[in-house]
Amino acid sequence: MFSGNSTLSLDEKGRLAIPSRYRTRLNEMCDGHMIQTISPLDRCVWIYPQTEWEIIDAKLRQLSDFDKQSRRTKQMMLGYAEECRLDSHGRIRVPASLKEYAGLEKQAVILGQGNKFELWDESAWNTQHDEWLKSLAEGVGDPSEPLQQLSL
Repeated sequence: MFSGNSTLSLDEKGRLAIPSRYRTRLNEMCDGHMIQTISPLDRCVWIYPQTEWEIIDAKLRQLSDFDKQSRRTKQMMLGYAEECRLDSHGRIRVPASLKEYAGLEKQAVILGQGNKFELWDESAWNTQHDEWLKSLAEGVGDPSEPLQQLSL
């Protein structure tokens, strides 16, 4: 559904304009309603269309509170979940708590990830991106089973 990446600027109110290539799809899918939350895996913000978030929310709620990793993931993703909606200029406001978690300042990168977006501070993304490319080039570790079955 969503792919590609763009560099964006956050304004003084913490707003950013979602790239126009995604706006029509977001309005069709969920009337511009989205959920932002922290990624439990990286220092970035995940942004889900409302319809996709409902699927994730149901899956999170099924996780056991007696499994520590499941409970922590629920606490982080549900505890930081914030509703937002595209305004008339195609912008959303990123809450202060999410900006702080992801280290978002002025420049950001948004990555389409199929059913969601990842929002990264630009310098953090560039550093992480370079580290990942270096580890791939060095052949660090064996690919996981699902990755081995991916035919490119």
